[in-house]
Amino acid sequence: MESSRRFGLRTDHAVIADADLTVINGMIFDGIAEEPYAGGVRIEAGRIVEVGPGVTGSSRAIDAAGATVLPGLIDAHLHAFAIDLTGELADRIPGSYLGVKAARRLTAALARGFTTVRDVAGGDPAFARAGVEGLYWSPRYLYTGAALSQTGGHGDSRGPDSVGCSHGHQMCEVVDGVDEIRRVVRDRFRRGAHAIKLMTSGGVVSPTDPLRVPQYSAEEVRAATEEAARRGSYVAVHAYSPEAIIHSVRAGCRSIEHGNLLDAESAAIMAEHGAYLVPTLAAYRANEDRGAAVGMPEFARRKNREVLDAGRDSIKIARDAGVAIGFGSDLMGDLQDDQLNGLRLQAEADGWPNTLRSATAVNADLIQRDDLGRIRAGCVGDLLVLTGDVFTDPEVLCDQNRPRTVIRSGTVCFEG
Repeated sequence: MESSRRFGLRTDHAVIADADLTVINGMIFDGIAEEPYAGGVRIEAGRIVEVGPGVTGSSRAIDAAGATVLPGLIDAHLHAFAIDLTGELADRIPGSYLGVKAARRLTAALARGFTTVRDVAGGDPAFARAGVEGLYWSPRYLYTGAALSQTGGHGDSRGPDSVGCSHGHQMCEVVDGVDEIRRVVRDRFRRGAHAIKLMTSGGVVSPTDPLRVPQYSAEEVRAATEEAARRGSYVAVHAYSPEAIIHSVRAGCRSIEHGNLLDAESAAIMAEHGAYLVPTLAAYRANEDRGAAVGMPEFARRKNREVLDAGRDSIKIARDAGVAIGFGSDLMGDLQDDQLNGLRLQAEADGWPNTLRSATAVNADLIQRDDLGRIRAGCVGDLLVLTGDVFTDPEVLCDQNRPRTVIRSGTVCFEG
């Protein structure tokens, strides 16, 4: 369990307010460029107003000599409420306990340097409000509400012998039919959802569905994408196989989550439609290495092995096809502390400059926020200051015990 002392949590207050701050003498990776450059960053009222070698200190300044300054990281596939390996516990315990546990998971993510997260299976306006009001230290929290699954799909946790109901759950909700999907999607946006999440293929932890078979009809998927588009939003989908990826992208979905079994044809179709790939390599590695020790069922470990090695190959296939590649972690239960290992694994497949862009500017574009994920004038003042050169020593980022300073909207949340 992460502690506030371990991460240097400030305890004077928890409100992340727009603030003035200057970071000087750093090596800046701005989220876009191939190489870092020397300079400073000046933030006023929570937004960046000046970047470059001429920036000087102010009454409130951080000297970043010898440090790398990055945009605040973005995790586009995080599960705040996944406090166990299958997500089922979230539906069996009081919401008060679940909320506290989820808040601690988000605080730990912020401490690692993730200043924005997209929760693609959970969240509600009350929990988001608590973070905004400073009741806990929180990244910028974008939520979809419970993901939508067809009966017998990835979000249906019932085994073949179950006759129970699987509606209205915290992380996944079973919803069938075009009209019902429209109603539920509209209600998600009424409750402040950032986007909509659909399950359009089988998954690792669901007990009754094969991985490759597409889920939901094209008409059902299109109902969700049409409603989301009317709200200026989009649909993210859980999909592994080429069949499910093509099925989803042709129906208007914006991001493919996981996509481990991607092939050249499905990658080309993603590129043609401007769809994003959000790899989640950390989850499969952690499931393989630690899943048995923390209670992952054998059927889930067996499915996990099917997609484990393919995940890295899918990144290379997507890159060759010109697909925009984001970053997500997808870690469940006690495996959440492998979040930064996801960056290490993705860099092994795609290199550090690409991976850092994936977790900053590319993810910002995915979530439709061009004022995040970049260090440039006009952007939000979210920064991560690492005590070393991340390009020559990636462990200054990937080892969460290495000191770091996390700044959100000009407020120093963690100092190391």
